[in-house]
Amino acid sequence: MLTDTRTNQLSAQAAGSLDDANAAILRKAILYTLPLYEMARMRAMTCPRRDAAGTYAGDSPESTLRWVNHFIHTRQLLGPQHRQVVTPNNDTLYTNAWLDLSAGPVIVSVPDSGDRYYVLGLLDFYTNPFGYIGTRTTGNAAGSYLLHGPGWNGEVPPHVTPIACPTDAVWLIGRIMVSGPADLPAAHAFQDRFTLTATDGSSARRRFDVGMRPDEHPSNPARYVDVVAAALRVNPPPLHEASLVADFASLGIGPDASSSSLDAKQLAAIGEGIAAVLKELGAPQPSELGGGWFLPVEVHQSYGDNYFARAQVALNYIGALGIEEAMYIMADCDGDGAPLDGQQSYELHFPPDRMPRVGAFWSVTLYNKADCMLVDNPLDRYSLGDRSPNLLHEPDGGLRLYFGAQAPSDATLRNNWIPAPPAPFYLTLRLYMPHAAHLDKTFVYPSITRLT
Repeated sequence: MLTDTRTNQLSAQAAGSLDDANAAILRKAILYTLPLYEMARMRAMTCPRRDAAGTYAGDSPESTLRWVNHFIHTRQLLGPQHRQVVTPNNDTLYTNAWLDLSAGPVIVSVPDSGDRYYVLGLLDFYTNPFGYIGTRTTGNAAGSYLLHGPGWNGEVPPHVTPIACPTDAVWLIGRIMVSGPADLPAAHAFQDRFTLTATDGSSARRRFDVGMRPDEHPSNPARYVDVVAAALRVNPPPLHEASLVADFASLGIGPDASSSSLDAKQLAAIGEGIAAVLKELGAPQPSELGGGWFLPVEVHQSYGDNYFARAQVALNYIGALGIEEAMYIMADCDGDGAPLDGQQSYELHFPPDRMPRVGAFWSVTLYNKADCMLVDNPLDRYSLGDRSPNLLHEPDGGLRLYFGAQAPSDATLRNNWIPAPPAPFYLTLRLYMPHAAHLDKTFVYPSITRLT
């Protein structure tokens, strides 16, 4: 939490030019605003330069103009060649849109999905997953939803469901279940029927200046100050947090701040504070669930005042949904606490009475620890789960999965194997629409067992 004595001392030591009190305030300021910076950076990275017709928003490659209120769809299940986002999902197609509601509401219309699971998650600019459209919350029937910003007070069209958004900038990030390559054409047709329109029925698409390049790391204090200031002006904090944000102004962080008005000493202090917080947020997480597993993201509709957790997720797992929709259980160690390494072989055994319990689907995906990416392998296999064909189940219904650079010696088990690099790796168990046993943490996760 923000009042933790040890971590306050860490920031105070790093920001050596500040006294303890101001170093603690600076730490709070960075923890509070880092999600804004990371959302701005993600928008610059994933907001499209070209629209569906191929028209560029800007007039040069250097332009920071992008198209907002405009869907873009991934057409392939992500693999090792896709390197925009760390720990990528290999189970679903993504559908993505950055919304700007400052000029008025946007209507999201979705088709009937039949029996296909999907979700359009809605994140405010502080990364809070405040709402959803999809199987769990609104069902699989066709529908239209009016998304409006906090300052709007107009008339909602007939047969349209309003959704109030905490900020005018919203990230709509969708996941659409795909049952293997043969299902892709039907999934594409489903994606193509999503629309974003203004209240008069016209296209909501328009040009928007994202104001930065995606390669601008938060460690640059001048850019940090300016990007955060712009984000706070457009997306002010809720009223009950306004006084907290006002406390940051004396240190050069806030909606009225500008790097040009800060001297070298002030910028150096901010830079040291950023470095200390980034180090703190990157610290290893304990195996709180046992067996090598931990839950890196635990949020419902909002992080509330847990700004540390919000910043940690923004830095490491940005775009994560609330746990009622999806849980991401991770492990980088075996059940004995030793780091997972592909030079060894491992087994994960789900007994028949301890299979993951979900309303949609589950999977286990393997990632290279060095870059948090999927690992190229000759099987083109990156995840296994309840929809994987040809898995070998035990006679009692249990399931054993295998991980390592070497294939299992028993050829009949190779359909249950995800190849690993001959190097450190980690696993992510994804649970879509998890049941209560997962949500209340009474589910006992099987240990990851080293075999060699």
